Amino acid sequence: MRIAVLNKDRCQPRRCSHECEKYCPRVRTGDETIIFGEDGKPIISEEMCVGCGICVNKCPFDAIMIIGLPEELDKPIHRYGTNGFALYGLPSVETGRVTGILGPNGIGKSTCVQILSGNMIPNFGGEEGSWDEVLEYYSGTSMYEYFSKVAEGTIQVSQKPQYVDMIPKAFKGKTRELLENTDECGRLDDLVNKLGLSNIMDRNIGDLSGGELQRVAIAACAAKDADFYFFDEISPYLDIYQRIKVSQLIQEISQDKAVLVVEHDLAILDMLSDVVHVAYGMPSGYGVITHPKGVRIAINQYLKGYLPEENVRVRSDSINFEVHPPRAEKEVGTLVEYEGFSKNYDKFSLKADEGSLKNGEVLGIVGPNGIGKSTFVKVLAGEEEPDEKEMDFDISISYKPQYVVVDQNLPVKYFLRGISSKVDTSYYEAEIANLSSLKGSMTAPWPISVVVNYRGLQ
Repeated sequence: MRIAVLNKDRCQPRRCSHECEKYCPRVRTGDETIIFGEDGKPIISEEMCVGCGICVNKCPFDAIMIIGLPEELDKPIHRYGTNGFALYGLPSVETGRVTGILGPNGIGKSTCVQILSGNMIPNFGGEEGSWDEVLEYYSGTSMYEYFSKVAEGTIQVSQKPQYVDMIPKAFKGKTRELLENTDECGRLDDLVNKLGLSNIMDRNIGDLSGGELQRVAIAACAAKDADFYFFDEISPYLDIYQRIKVSQLIQEISQDKAVLVVEHDLAILDMLSDVVHVAYGMPSGYGVITHPKGVRIAINQYLKGYLPEENVRVRSDSINFEVHPPRAEKEVGTLVEYEGFSKNYDKFSLKADEGSLKNGEVLGIVGPNGIGKSTFVKVLAGEEEPDEKEMDFDISISYKPQYVVVDQNLPVKYFLRGISSKVDTSYYEAEIANLSSLKGSMTAPWPISVVVNYRGLQ
């Protein structure tokens, strides 16, 4: 089995010579394996395609994927039209348990949520879907009763978005106003106490840090009166203490509600999930959601890269954790030494002792949010000046900030070349995209200015 996927945002037929059709062996023998639609873009017949991959290599915009599928896969649960992304399988959600999804981005997790929330009807690879067909397909399974309620419109859904740094663009005002507008269960005070939000309730949303925005988004999701809760990545920007508190909160919600969690932190996923679905596939091509597995089994299989029940290898190499006795200390050269310093703000002060950085050393900083780790790094990097005297290092320093802000609407290669003329741009392409023009699983209302597509990387 194979599917052909066309990235319509990359495909630009007016700027090419129709290489996909010109070099296709089947077309050259007279078959209509590739034809062009009304929009001028190719339509690839999956039944007639022999999987030679010539069109994939000849397309100047890397817009075509010919993907071989495991033979055991049935028809897709949903497909975004001809030569569009295909989703196989759905996660099961049940009241009284937390269902986790473990897998890379871009393989249909958001599509699953759209279907489970009733915003999208599965079409099973056809043109249009119907709830009658869905109920017939899931007849006799644990999901039949759930989809019956979805079809009747009686399922209420609460969703925590993945990109919390976009919240200030969608809402202007104070934290208290946002949370009070979402409090449908009358438990706002309890959520504020458990998530430690009392000191930011009267601050503007635009002034909050990433960790504070993450906790506000989780509180807003949990405050709604819903039957199905979806939490998309709860760990970014949170320290370990905050992650544990959020995990405990989600487990409390799941006592009488259905909860679905997408999380890449294996420790947190292990802590809060009752069952886990492993998601695999090819980003933007197809995605497969496995049957539910025990948490320990799912995580171990994902690390090994092989799913024995499905007889599928999802990664060429396993992820192994090295175990070795303590290494003997050896003398290494000192790269730079810094004196003790302090940095004072209106409501915060930091004091750092003297120290040094060694050649070939990776130095980690551990601690909760809000105690000055970022300020410490900014001072060393020269982004901030200490109160005593300027840091004078005879070395060049590259600093990656915690929060990435895109404020330039230009291709990535030009941006990188402006930083260093040594950047090799032959390994990637840049294109400008706007979410409002994309179809499929991208439902966020906020525009993305720059998208980077790395060749050969998944």
